[in-house]
Amino acid sequence: MTFSHHEQTPHPEHPFAETIRILGKGKKGSRPLTQEEAYRAMRMVMNDEVLPVQLGAFLMLMRVKEETPEELAGFVQAVRESFAFATDCPVDLDWSSYAGKRRHLPWFLLSALLLAENGITVFMHGAAGHTGGRLYTEDALQALGLKPAESIAQAKEQLAAQHFSYLSLEQFCPKLNDIIELRPIMGLRSPVHTLVRLLNPFNADYSIQGIFHPGYRPVHQQAAALLMQPHMAVLKGEGGETERNPDVDCLVQSVHNGELIDENWPALFSRRHVKSETLAPEQLAQLWSGALADEFATASVIGTAAIALKLLGKAETQIQAEALATAYWAKRNHQKFPA
Repeated sequence: MTFSHHEQTPHPEHPFAETIRILGKGKKGSRPLTQEEAYRAMRMVMNDEVLPVQLGAFLMLMRVKEETPEELAGFVQAVRESFAFATDCPVDLDWSSYAGKRRHLPWFLLSALLLAENGITVFMHGAAGHTGGRLYTEDALQALGLKPAESIAQAKEQLAAQHFSYLSLEQFCPKLNDIIELRPIMGLRSPVHTLVRLLNPFNADYSIQGIFHPGYRPVHQQAAALLMQPHMAVLKGEGGETERNPDVDCLVQSVHNGELIDENWPALFSRRHVKSETLAPEQLAQLWSGALADEFATASVIGTAAIALKLLGKAETQIQAEALATAYWAKRNHQKFPA
């Protein structure tokens, strides 16, 4: 039996094809996704309702055009629905850590631990190992004798006991972690590297994020406003982590109850420091104990903590925030992390 062309049953179009068409229909025909379309698209990704070839096309089309604040907000909404964090664990500050460090040690870890020592509950989340030659937070923590949490339940226990916990993305959202792991296959980062920074899993009122490319700063700021995040700050951090580089001016873009604020924190040194030849994680404990004297590292720890303290409303001005962070550092328990 033969069929003429019009009698053949066409394949029904896959529901995700519409998303790819919106993003990819040529220079004139394509457009960004609305927040609702982005939410629906990412919900399908999280529910395993897209084929691998569709996921690859989607990630790379997004990568070429770069995310709008609306797309980012829609993606984050869908991902946050995919994991259930109880809200009975109060977190003061959500701190994302996804970049890894290449040029300098992750001094920001000491900033977070300094806040924790002073009663501020800091939840840090990140991912490891997607780019070679970088030191990731998970490994650096172990140099301080700290164990990353291995579950949401364990993170809650650590937060209650020590005001600090680090949980990797793979523990609370393995699907996104799998997509991040595609980086060596794709050769490029994907929108997932951006959206993970905004996840704020415990729904803290305050969150802080570092980015590498300055163009992403306002996108994060505006996405946080769309997500109605009460207080959030984003900065171009050293190596893309949430860390102030004391050698350069640092523009912090924040949201406070819907109001967008841009604030410049000036460089703390007039001349740039030479970076060390190797990253020796044991120096983190040495700096904390006082066995190591390093003006760049100390300024980095205090300067980063100061930005967080001002975001948290613990200080009114930059000068007050710097003074409070300096006082915290001066009275730290030097024996806390045996060097």
